[in-house]
Parts: sequence; structure tokens; C-alpha cells
Amino acid sequence: MGTGNSGFSEDGLRRLHDVLARHVESKKIPGLVALVSRGGRTHVEAIGTMRHDGGGAPMCRGTIFRMASTSKPVTMAAAMILLDEQRLRLDEPVDPWLPELADRQVLKRPDGPLEDTVPARRPITVRDLLTSTFGLGLDFELLNSPIRAATFERLDYSVASGPAPEPDEWMRRLGELPLSYQPGERWQYDLSNEVLGVLVARVTGRPLETFLRERVLDPLGMKDTAFHVPAGKIDRLPPLYGPDPQTGEFLVWDEAVGGRSSRPPAFQGAGGGLVSTVDDYHAYYRMLLNHGMHGSERILSRPAVELMTTNRLTPGQQAARDAMYGNIAHMTFGQGLHGGWGFGMAVRTHRTTYAPVGQFGWDGGTGTTAYADPANQLTGILLTQVGMSTPDSPRLIHDFWTTLYQAVDN
Repeated sequence: MGTGNSGFSEDGLRRLHDVLARHVESKKIPGLVALVSRGGRTHVEAIGTMRHDGGGAPMCRGTIFRMASTSKPVTMAAAMILLDEQRLRLDEPVDPWLPELADRQVLKRPDGPLEDTVPARRPITVRDLLTSTFGLGLDFELLNSPIRAATFERLDYSVASGPAPEPDEWMRRLGELPLSYQPGERWQYDLSNEVLGVLVARVTGRPLETFLRERVLDPLGMKDTAFHVPAGKIDRLPPLYGPDPQTGEFLVWDEAVGGRSSRPPAFQGAGGGLVSTVDDYHAYYRMLLNHGMHGSERILSRPAVELMTTNRLTPGQQAARDAMYGNIAHMTFGQGLHGGWGFGMAVRTHRTTYAPVGQFGWDGGTGTTAYADPANQLTGILLTQVGMSTPDSPRLIHDFWTTLYQAVDN
């Protein structure tokens, strides 16, 4: 499927195919679709089947996947457009749009009792949400704390816990909680992206998906990217599996027909709610590599893209983030160990793997990965239907990137 004569070595692409095929042949990964692009060349691999028993349709280039946290870099574009248009300003409080977050209380100790608080030193700003430092979120060092339990009880809507309520109710629940850290103090995962999606909807007066579609998805031709899969496309969505951590048995987290992705959600989750394809994501990351341009049309300003895709963390925040991810066993395959974080995505600040400094993108808990690399003008996207309940999809993702970088032909 390659075109042109630049970008990748033929031997390297053959090795990439062999590595991906080996993971499918191991029976740990039922199927996958990968797209790699460099210069004028795009190469796609679609291997395996939609179902773990070998049944169902074969994987194909148009297969639709649940993107999970790989949604974050794409939904972030909606907020960046509002910054470009000065409808949001980086260092202004979010209180006018998100009154639920005004006048916060902050825990005296992050792992302490919920009632032992002090007033926040300052309001939460737009920048705090963009950088995931507003004071609440998934913190792997606080998994046994009261604030983690309270956050999970009120705001979690994972595969196991069912869908989220509509945004106003979700925000009301969030507003009942103290912050675990002062605004701007510490990087914490995920929750800020969900709040940001609500912020975009309130500022624009429209659902997040409506604004995102008008300003990002439609101009880029991302016709299969949405917060659910309509009936006419549901045959292109595989089941989502979460293998049993003890036995490896394939457990269905979400079926296609009748599953959570088959109907519009009450809460359009900017942190992990998108479904998409390799070609749609390729269009988005190519736009970022082109400094916000898609053909002759500007989607984002050049400085907006630069803000998103360069590290925004202080050395202390970066060290805390490294420590958090370094302590998770199944993340030692490379996910999260990039050092930096921009807006809605990781940014590599030091070389820990085959990828160079400056690479940006993110991974998803449903077995997805998408990054772009300005130094090599390279984009890589790998999508599976196997959640990260075991190390199998992280290992596949690690091997994909390691082999892809060996295929770069200068």
C-alpha cells in the first residue's frame, strides 16, 4: 500500500509486518490495524479478525476502534480554537463557565480525610485544565486515599461502572469534592480533560461533538470519528476485550451491537470517548505536523500547535509524573515514561526508547497508540480491540514503535 520511494526501507516494513503478525499469531491479540506515514509515503497493515475466536470479519483499513485516552489529543483541538479566537484566555479563572469549581477547598494532605481542608490559594484557570494540573485526577500514588475513593464513586464511568450522567450533573458531583492539590501544583491524569470538554460546550453553547465536528473533524475529513458508532457503521466496530489478568481468558468489556459505543452518550467524554480509524487519526496528526494547516485551510494557529506539542510541565511536575508511571508494572513497556506533557498529550523530553525527543501523542487503555515525530516527519498509529488489563497490548505497542523506528530510511 506504500507510494513513493522515500520514508521507510522495504526490509524495515517487512519486519514491521512480521512483528505485528507474530502478536496476532500468538492468539493474545485477535486483530489490529496499523498506519505508518513519513514524507509522501503511507503504509497500512490490517491483520487478524474482529473477534477473538477467529470469527467475524477480518480487520480492514476502515475498522472503527474505541480510542480511549487517545481521544485526548484530538478533543484538545476544540479548546485550542477557543484560545485562538480569544473566547478563552490561558490564565483567566474558569469560574464564569464552571461555577461548580469556584471557591475550592484543598486537602491539607493529599492522602488525608476529606474534611481536613484549607481554601485554595487561587482560582482554577484555563491553563490548569489544559495542562492537567487543576488539582484533581488519577494519581497512581493516591490509589488508597479517601479522595481517590470519593472521586471514583462520584465520577467514574469505566467499562465496569456504566455510563456517565449528563454534564451538569457530572459537574455537580465534581463540585462536591475538595481538590487533592492546590491549582497548578501537580500533574494528575485524565479528569481535567473531561472538565475541559464541559468547558468547551458551555463557552460555545453547543455540545462538544457539534463544535468539534464543525471546526476539526469535518474540515479534516474525519468522517468516522465521533462519540458513538451509528447503526450503519456498527459492522465495522469489533467487540472490546479485557483479558482476565490471571488466566488471560478473553472477557468482553463492550460488544458492538447494543454496546456502549452504539448509542450517543449523555456525557461526551473528551478524555476518552471517541471512536475512530487509522486514516482519520492520520489526517489529524498530519495537520499537527503541518503546524495547523490542512491543505490550504488553517485548522489551528501555529502557536496553538506549538503550545500543545511542547512540554508545559515544571521540572518538579515532570519528576512526579515520571515517578507515578515508573511505579506501574504494566506501563514499564514505555507508556507514560516520556517525561513531559503538553496540552492533552505526552511530549518526549528525554530519550528513553527508540523514539527521539519531541515526539508527541498518547496511548489508550483499549490498546491504542498514536504519535507524531517532527524530527522524522513521521506518524504512527496502531489500533487494537484488546484493553490493557494484561501486558499483551502494551507489549505489542512497544514492539510496534521499536520496529517502526528501525524502518526509518534516511
